[in-house]
Amino acid sequence: MTQAKFPNKLTQIPQDYYNQSTQPGSLVELKYDTCEAMSYKSHQQILHKRAIVYLPYGYNQGKNYNVVYLMHGGWSNETTYLGTPKSPSEFKNVLDNAILNKQMQPMIVVCPTYNNTSQEDSSDYSLAIQLTNLYHQELINDLIPAVESTYSTYAKSTDEEGIKSSRNHRAFAGFSMGSVATWRTFQYCLDDFRYFLPSSGNLTSNGEAMAKIVKDQDYSWSDFFIFAASGTDDFAYSAFKQQIEAMLNVKDHTFRYANNEQEGNLYYLWQKGGIHNGEYAIEYFYNGFCWLWQ
Repeated sequence: MTQAKFPNKLTQIPQDYYNQSTQPGSLVELKYDTCEAMSYKSHQQILHKRAIVYLPYGYNQGKNYNVVYLMHGGWSNETTYLGTPKSPSEFKNVLDNAILNKQMQPMIVVCPTYNNTSQEDSSDYSLAIQLTNLYHQELINDLIPAVESTYSTYAKSTDEEGIKSSRNHRAFAGFSMGSVATWRTFQYCLDDFRYFLPSSGNLTSNGEAMAKIVKDQDYSWSDFFIFAASGTDDFAYSAFKQQIEAMLNVKDHTFRYANNEQEGNLYYLWQKGGIHNGEYAIEYFYNGFCWLWQ
């Protein structure tokens, strides 16, 4: 369980964090096989995919690491947030510097993609909605086993029980359509994840439906934590805020507003003037990642 408390407002990323760190982590391209999403259960069509994996400075195979799975939004792919091993992004530098300055725990960050048969899939809104709803199949059966059998995490095995028993050490995050994927992961994979960091992308305005997700998976309010964020000038802000408020208005208090895990399971911060773009997305990720496992 995370002991830290969130601040009362979003913290801006220090400008020098965008520069290369004196203790840089590394990016690795992890290739794995999965099945075409629409016909996944029939296993008719094998897809060869990749994820970009961030390993913190000093990564040691003999140590256990917490893992964040970070999903991109529309018109994007697995390289959007971290870049590639040959061309890392500024957000990779942010992770390096935050870990160096002990503001963030050393962690593994995995950037996969819900793109299916084409790298252009995320550019089709209705298709992306379908694919994020189906992504849990690949996530649980293919991606997590590939990542956590290759790198040292808290999963003692990557079968169903091994993944479930290590759920406290796993988070899922995303912005925009990646936020929709985060809510879908909450819907289908509460067995496998404790922490959820959605931003600027809603699933529903029905708070009772969200509470039913928790009850149907036999969990209670103290078994998970959601950190949500958005910007007041973001076109997704209104619907996103409406979902959070609907969740907090559930009568049985499945969702309890608090800036820490001891007192609740849902915290929401917004950036005044924040719009729907990558600059604000990584600010929201930074704030969430700095809190995780502290």
